[in-house]
Amino acid sequence: MYKVILRRTSRIDAGHLWIFSNELAESPKKFEAGSLVEVYDNKNRFIGIGYVNPNSLIAIRILTRGKETINADFFRKRISGALNYRKRFLTSNNSYRVIYSEGDFLPGLIVDKYADCLVIQILTLGMEMMKDMIVSVLDEIIKPSVIVLRNDSQSRNLEGLPLEKAVVKGALGSLPLIQEGEISIEVDPMTGQKTGFFLDQRANRLALAKYIDGGKGLDLFCYSGAWGLQLAKNGAVVRFVDDSKTALSTAQRNARINNLEERCEFVKDDVFNFLKKEAESGALYDFIVLDPPAFVKSRAKIKEALRAYREINAMAMRLVKNGGILATSSCSYHVEKTVFLDILHSAARDAGRSPRLLEYRSQGLDHPILLSVSETEYLKCAFLVL
Repeated sequence: MYKVILRRTSRIDAGHLWIFSNELAESPKKFEAGSLVEVYDNKNRFIGIGYVNPNSLIAIRILTRGKETINADFFRKRISGALNYRKRFLTSNNSYRVIYSEGDFLPGLIVDKYADCLVIQILTLGMEMMKDMIVSVLDEIIKPSVIVLRNDSQSRNLEGLPLEKAVVKGALGSLPLIQEGEISIEVDPMTGQKTGFFLDQRANRLALAKYIDGGKGLDLFCYSGAWGLQLAKNGAVVRFVDDSKTALSTAQRNARINNLEERCEFVKDDVFNFLKKEAESGALYDFIVLDPPAFVKSRAKIKEALRAYREINAMAMRLVKNGGILATSSCSYHVEKTVFLDILHSAARDAGRSPRLLEYRSQGLDHPILLSVSETEYLKCAFLVL
């Protein structure tokens, strides 16, 4: 195993798991991409073991602070620890995120469980080199009927990895049906967004449903319709808006599965255009759910993204009745909590509204936040009373 010396270690000593190339005492180019390395500080004190990619800005990701062998037993211990964490803190065992990358001390690995289907997403070269072992251990411990490799995230391009999707165990004869409260949702692990569904908002969707009892509202950027269906179940009439025909078909199918079609309307449109037309028509709603995709893909694009967040939130606020609720989110980790709340404050000023913060929420408990790695906290969700 290669030995790597760091020039500075303050971030790593504080618990972060990423080592950047400029923190190394020598160029990482001599190291074999994807290989395991022992990391030491400039006084030759052992720091940990990680995997290296000399072609990535994040040169090393730490797997362990101990001198242990990275083998099947290592992954059994890590995966079992992640499962025990979820059994302790989650009330539902039907579907959840099994492994959340750095949040579960396995950087570069995402694993989601949808009923009896396991979806694995490998984001880094180091994890890719151990893929077969990881799949084998997950199969051994969880024993799912189906395992899908969903390795089509664009972040793999940064690691020099190909984009691919494959079913490596069983067959997707019928799509997994998961439970979220009293709602059933069909998940497509092969063609759906991310790994097929957004588990991180589950607790937030259930929390919002407590405040909605009937009325008329919008589910914007609706994707599979999970937000709006929770509210339709409570007697609300919901318009689902998305510019994706596939997303709307998925939402419509889920409405059918739950016998809620009569309370649901589906609109294919760009959300910005839709909100502009609704404002011009004088429409008002009892509630609006605004759960957009990540507008901020990188720090270089943050200014224009913040403008987009501010604009779309102001547009939505203008359409909420007095006393109505706006549930608004950002999944961009480049947008910190204070920045997000400032955006909402500015949007409210633009809209001429004075909202009160009913609840501020974050990602679900199956997406654990590691305090030493701020990047593990990415989801912001605010319930505002207008």
